[in-house]
Amino acid sequence: MTRQLIAALLLLLPAILLAQAPAKNADPAKRQYHTQKVQSGEIEFDGKLDEPVWQRVEAGADFIEYQPDEGTSPEQKTEFRIVYDDKYLYIGYRVYDSAPDSIVERMSRRDEFPGDWVEINIDSYHDLRTAFSFTFSCSGVRGDEFISDNGNNWDTNWNPIWDGKSQIDDKGWTAEVKIPFSQLRYNGDPEQVWGFQVQRLIFRKNERSTFQRIPQNGSGWVSRFAELHGLRDLPHNKGVEVAPYVLAKTEHFEKEPGNPFADGSRQNGTVGVDGKFAVTRDLILDYSINPDFGQVEADPGAVRLDGYQVFFNERRPFFMESRNLFDYSLTGSDAGFDYDSDILFYSRRIGGAPHGQASLKSGEFADVPQATSILGATKFSGKTKGWSIGILESVTRREYATIDNNGERREELVEPRTNYFVGRVMKDFDEGNTILGAVFTSVNREKGLDWLHRNAYSGGLDFQHFWKNRWWNVKGNILFSRVEGTPEAIQATQQSFEHLFQRPNAPHVAVDPNRTSLTGTSGTFKLAKYGGNPDGWGGIKKFQVGVTWRSPEFEVNDIGFMQTADEINHWTFAGYHIQKPFSVFRNLRVNYNHWFKWDFGGQYLFSMYNANAHAFFKNNWETGMGISVNPYDVSNNALRGGSSLRRPAGSWMFVYMNSDSRKKINYFMNADYGRGFEHVVNSGSVTVGASSQVTDALQFSLYPGYGKSWRKYDQYVETANFGDETRTVVSEVNQENFSLTARLTYNLTPDLTLQYYGQPFIFRALYKNYGIVTQPLADKSADRFHVFTEQEIATNADGGFDVDENADGVVDYGFYKPDFNFIQFRSNLVMRWEYVPGSEFYLVWSQGIVPNAYNDLDTPVVRSLFDNMFDSKPTNIFLVKATYRLVR
Repeated sequence: MTRQLIAALLLLLPAILLAQAPAKNADPAKRQYHTQKVQSGEIEFDGKLDEPVWQRVEAGADFIEYQPDEGTSPEQKTEFRIVYDDKYLYIGYRVYDSAPDSIVERMSRRDEFPGDWVEINIDSYHDLRTAFSFTFSCSGVRGDEFISDNGNNWDTNWNPIWDGKSQIDDKGWTAEVKIPFSQLRYNGDPEQVWGFQVQRLIFRKNERSTFQRIPQNGSGWVSRFAELHGLRDLPHNKGVEVAPYVLAKTEHFEKEPGNPFADGSRQNGTVGVDGKFAVTRDLILDYSINPDFGQVEADPGAVRLDGYQVFFNERRPFFMESRNLFDYSLTGSDAGFDYDSDILFYSRRIGGAPHGQASLKSGEFADVPQATSILGATKFSGKTKGWSIGILESVTRREYATIDNNGERREELVEPRTNYFVGRVMKDFDEGNTILGAVFTSVNREKGLDWLHRNAYSGGLDFQHFWKNRWWNVKGNILFSRVEGTPEAIQATQQSFEHLFQRPNAPHVAVDPNRTSLTGTSGTFKLAKYGGNPDGWGGIKKFQVGVTWRSPEFEVNDIGFMQTADEINHWTFAGYHIQKPFSVFRNLRVNYNHWFKWDFGGQYLFSMYNANAHAFFKNNWETGMGISVNPYDVSNNALRGGSSLRRPAGSWMFVYMNSDSRKKINYFMNADYGRGFEHVVNSGSVTVGASSQVTDALQFSLYPGYGKSWRKYDQYVETANFGDETRTVVSEVNQENFSLTARLTYNLTPDLTLQYYGQPFIFRALYKNYGIVTQPLADKSADRFHVFTEQEIATNADGGFDVDENADGVVDYGFYKPDFNFIQFRSNLVMRWEYVPGSEFYLVWSQGIVPNAYNDLDTPVVRSLFDNMFDSKPTNIFLVKATYRLVR
């Protein structure tokens, strides 16, 4: 392992040497704007800017174009003025437009940024790394985001209370925005300087301009803001927010004869309180008592045959809001690869489905909770004196399955009470050019299910350093994990898909049935250059090179998400990006990537090379394509604990196209295709779609997608025993999937929306030509497997297969027929009304159907989907929820 890790780190040396090249140009000087305090009530707040108070301060003007032609003068002028009183920060916008009839007044739900808009970003911490963004469209739609990592992360899940009004006139349009100081975070200094940026979008031209010029050849966003002066004696808000809620739900489903728990319906109601408390001006405690952690939108359909976990995005508001400090990627590479999905905190582990199942005897029925109930949760976060602090803790209750046997009932534990904890701290130095951080997580379960970990811990240190106008940076982390439990639990972890210590060709690991803990490490080091002096074409050369690893015993899946351990990965990304318009292009990007992989036993696993290009045209269409060559591929996971398996070498390509998103109808297409060099594997998929802006208030989109793949030899089926030996059964497999995603959004007002989401989905896998693995690392695919002859395999009475490997007339082992046809339909209809800022009322209808079409294997997949989709009675959920947000 040491040699491989050192070799991977040595690949960083050329980039380190390049980093010594001098930087020539600095950023433009920071502009300053001076505000004044006014008396409460001097602004009528109607969006017209006709109050005398606005003339007491200078107009911020002389915007500079940011896109498409950065550094030039925009065609239309923009001005703003900023004042404040004891409660609010006010921004008045005069948005000039020589063609007022061409102003686009599209509406949408909050945070979708439709039509023409203006935006202010406020770095009230003045830490040069984080900011609060408030976007206001001429149609009255609000958008808000929390900006972190110096502009690399824009979190739309932050939803503060603020308001705006707009008016269109013969000069263009105007807007007034008021932001309560209680929604911002700042220190207690009597006189303050904040960073800020004002930005405008002219939708019909897709043109952005900014108050503070930020050249696109640089790196960073917040660190390059203008400065807001004149803020004196700002209020020390109590920062108390209380948001009680009430929820009522009724669920209707197909009645199951004889099952006392499936009588066709169930109802329940919930009340609870969410709240915030400002410990100081810049440190906030979020809490939730009897929280509603349901999600409004359903997860999309997804099935994998390769054994890896399926990652679903978080959709529950409590975990989505202000999560920037808790988003901790183990790698985060620009080249992108499977390891980039590994994260230290995956919030969907909290409140997920119980780990246990009911043990049923003949004639028994069980009522098993679909999700683990969360008793309470708190978040403590903020920033003070250069320290960023985040703490999250949540407790889930014990869950029991209720089992009925002819009226006699008993309870069986399916999930023990569990405490989840995440702590994060970061410290800025040198105006954010150097950042040190630490992270720690824990999961602690009470006794009850011996095959679960009792305790799971992870944590470590990380750093970032920027230099030479922030064009260059180096980042890294070093992490540990430790899981503790019974020998049964730890053995299960050693043999799980992510670890597979039982592999016969892995001498550096071995299953120890007596162990009660595992301790592992993970780390990442990466060097990058993102900015520079443009060449004659206006192009910038960018690159990132790095190495990341997961040791064999590293395990974070109790609270995080990790695909696999026992890997050392190296990657290189290099790009040439032209940001200035030329010829038919608004911008053009050309990239190169490569990846190499080893395991900790020194086995070389993988190599791939990729080139791709992306063009954004002056007519606002965009397209891109890429090709990858994969000359060598060995998987430690494909045989689920059997030997490592060499996979077919091959190539893969993709292409996509998006039409002009400003048009009433725009189109999308994405396709990919790959094949093995030995003609033993191929795959392809295509997604096309259209989105129609029927009116300014009504939008509809439809996206069908189809995928198909074929593998001749190496699809895992079963592991079987043959005497004292182990056999890994594999097969040829054909997979097909199809989905049709529909969305409709109708805005009655900017604060009252009706939204529909629906997706029918089918996935089918057909297996044939079964065999066993014989020489898993042979050079040729055909030499790695033995395909059963007709004399060696036969169908049995249960519909599966019996194998007589030595042809002695006695069945040696058998396996079930793995073919399946999975169909699912999910939909949501949601009415959302923000009846006063921060307070909401929801009506939700959710429908789910999983028809019994498992064995419909001969009908073409699209026909099978629509023939069977509505054959079963749907599960319908009707939900009403109301919240009221009180702020002091």
